[in-house]
Amino acid sequence: MKAVQINISCQSGSTGRLCAAISDLLTQKQIENYVLYYNGADGLATGIKYTDKQRVNLAALASRVMGNWGFEGRGSTRRLIALLEQIQPDVIHLHNLHSHACSLEMLFAWIRKRRVKVLWTMHDCWAFTGYCVHYDMIGCDRWRTGCHDCPQKRSYSWFFDRSAALWQKKKELTRGLDLTLIAPSEWAAQQTRQSFLGNYPVKVIYNGIDLKVFCPTESDTRSRYGVGEKRLVLGVAYGWGRKKGLDVFVELAGRLGSEYRILLVGVSEQQAAKLPPEIISVSRTQDQSELAALYTAADVFVNPTREEVLGMTNLEALACGTPVITFDSGGSPETIDDSCGAVVKKDDIAALESEIIRVCEEKPYASEACIARARRFEIGSRFRDYIRLYEEEGLC
Repeated sequence: MKAVQINISCQSGSTGRLCAAISDLLTQKQIENYVLYYNGADGLATGIKYTDKQRVNLAALASRVMGNWGFEGRGSTRRLIALLEQIQPDVIHLHNLHSHACSLEMLFAWIRKRRVKVLWTMHDCWAFTGYCVHYDMIGCDRWRTGCHDCPQKRSYSWFFDRSAALWQKKKELTRGLDLTLIAPSEWAAQQTRQSFLGNYPVKVIYNGIDLKVFCPTESDTRSRYGVGEKRLVLGVAYGWGRKKGLDVFVELAGRLGSEYRILLVGVSEQQAAKLPPEIISVSRTQDQSELAALYTAADVFVNPTREEVLGMTNLEALACGTPVITFDSGGSPETIDDSCGAVVKKDDIAALESEIIRVCEEKPYASEACIARARRFEIGSRFRDYIRLYEEEGLC
């Protein structure tokens, strides 16, 4: 059996690390496999970079001009298909394809012609929408019956709204395949089943967390940031904005008393300059041990996300023994239970404030319970779930 994974990246980012881990496990089972990618860290023995940034940038420009998001990149895709012809895989495992490095039309035409088994992990919602990676925050459900007049068109196309045509193309391209879909949360699985992909089997495999990295970590965080004995409310995001709830923290800073301090990780210099003095800002850190120390030092981790497939920062906080409060958006509530945190209605800031005070003052959640919850998402177990799926599908 030969297996090929196709993704934006390899060994970097959550999807790139997942590809590398699956590849390692397949290699251990002596299964020939490859990861085809265009961006990220090199060095994986089974990794093959099939295109370059110049081609991808040209495709991105064409996509912006013509509005064909995900259907440009023909030059890159010809190189991808040439590799597939050379490898002749029995199964293709798709991950993120909306990077301008792959024309969905060309790839699926080849898959249909060769009748190759396909697994596709729904890391976001792009596979069954005209354009959108996420739509929950704007409350759009046009993807259910047919995208049109896309309210987020400007994020994908400068001039033309081709959301209706692209939605129809995706529906036609994915019809009649030997396809199994994988969702990283029950929420993502539910969304997928309500789409035009709903006739295909959907398996839930949660994203995993490395408990060797994210674990209780002692540090001088409180003294370094001048928190002292005050209640420390932590927020972590990569790309702060309304989607991640930056505005919520700004409002909380005016609501919570002087005995509370808010610390946000991943804030840009421009954003930091506009934040109120009650908020401590930290730029994005690539040092995961430093991030684990920040999680550990906090009294509570707050995730007011308005769009989320799962919520990995929730799991990172729990693994460090810190309780979590999150909005009831996407798959974020699935990361916690009554033993380790609370869920409040999206945009109910008054309820969020009350829960923060309750958690900090009453301390209803033990660190041990938070860590126990995180163990359910241990990275090795979740990676092995993928291999079990390969076995169930008769692929290894």
